[in-house]
Amino acid sequence: MKKHHSADFKAKVALEALKEQKTLNELSSEFGVHSVQISSWKRILQDHLSSAFAPSTRGDRKRSDREATLLQTIGSLQVDNAFLQKKLQKFL
Repeated sequence: MKKHHSADFKAKVALEALKEQKTLNELSSEFGVHSVQISSWKRILQDHLSSAFAPSTRGDRKRSDREATLLQTIGSLQVDNAFLQKKLQKFL
């Protein structure tokens, strides 16, 4: 039966392997995971470690799109408000 490990568990094991305080065999015995699997998780962690500090372009793009939409809506409402105020002055 195939075991499915959580991302937190994988990160914990990979981080321990990255510290290199214990051998892969010791970690394998401790966590109940094959040493080849630990090596794989360690390599994945090393490959993606720099992305943890990279700026989030996707989140920034969503925020700027939303801000542009909101600014457009605000501008439209200001024009409508000014128009209605001028029309109201004629009736007072």
